[in-house]
Parts: sequence; structure tokens; C-alpha cells
Amino acid sequence: MHRRLFIFGAPLALAGCGAAEPVWAPDEQVARSVYRHPGPPSLTLYTVRNVGSDSGAHTGLMINASQRVMWDPAGTFKHETFAERNDVIFGITPQIERIYRSYHARETYYIEIMELDVSAEAAERLLQLVMAYGAVPKAQCTISTTTILKQVPEFAHFRVSFFPEVLAEQFGALEGVRRSEFWEDNSGQNIETGAL
Repeated sequence: MHRRLFIFGAPLALAGCGAAEPVWAPDEQVARSVYRHPGPPSLTLYTVRNVGSDSGAHTGLMINASQRVMWDPAGTFKHETFAERNDVIFGITPQIERIYRSYHARETYYIEIMELDVSAEAAERLLQLVMAYGAVPKAQCTISTTTILKQVPEFAHFRVSFFPEVLAEQFGALEGVRRSEFWEDNSGQNIETGAL
């Protein structure tokens, strides 16, 4: 099934670890975009994996704290309507989260999703850390994410790596992790018709 994702008629950019440039949405746009999810404080690690080799191609981290954001380091999940500040995308409603998954999945890539409930303090600390980190250079999505996670006691033992599958293995070994996978059979770029 070929699916196309257009947000207000404009396609999203290509998936994967792309070049990141500093981005700074205005205060008003960020304030309008804030979304508070009713679930518990949590982290959701997204690992984009190659269907053939199972190797990792990209790392993303959704943080549900005082607001829900997506840390998409060196990522290409962008649109003019998103409030983004240096790889932090604000306003991650359930619909935007689904679009994020669909954007990355296709015939050749699937998404491994790992959710973990954490303390409110840990979630808030991670939210502040991603907002302070700055724009991430190309191919450093996993290094930046692990570096941030290691600053919270629950993840201090993590080993920093370039490889998304290494982070996924470490995260998946934590007690309480809930796993799922997201697959789509798109060919080519993952672009589906829809609106925000």
C-alpha cells in the first residue's frame, strides 16, 4: 500500500539522521504548541531499524513530563507548522506521534518502540536537558541521546555509542520497558495524505 503524508499540502522532509541546523521557534509559537499528555511521566525510545539487517538508522526520544515533546536529534521530521527548538519538537499530541512513526516506517525500515515509566523528576530533568542541548550534527542522534540520558541516575550506566541498536539494547534491558513495533509497506519515501 502506498501512503502519502502531506501536512497542509506540504510534504515532510526525508527521514533519518540528516544535517541539523539551529532552529528557534518564537516564544508565542512554542506556548501555543504545548501539549500535556494525561499519562504518567514516561520516555518512549524510537529506533528506526533496517528490515534486512536489523541495524539501527535513527534514534528519537519522546519525553512525557510537564509537557510532551519529541527529541529528534539530527532528524528530518520537520514542517513549518511545528514549534521546534534545536531538535526538540513541541506539541506531541497522539496524532503527531502517529505521524512521526508513519514518517519513518516504510518497506525497508520499521520502528522499534520502547516505553518506560519514570519519575516525574527524571522526566522533567530530561526535558530540560534536551531543551538545553542545542542542534545535533549529522549522524550523532544516538550519541547525543545517550549523553543526555546518562545525566539522569537511572541511565548513568549507559555506554555512549554511534549505533542506535546499542542504545536500544541498553534501554530494552531496563525493568518495566514495554516493547512494540510499527511497520508499513510503503515503497520510497514515507508520505501519507492527511492533515494535522
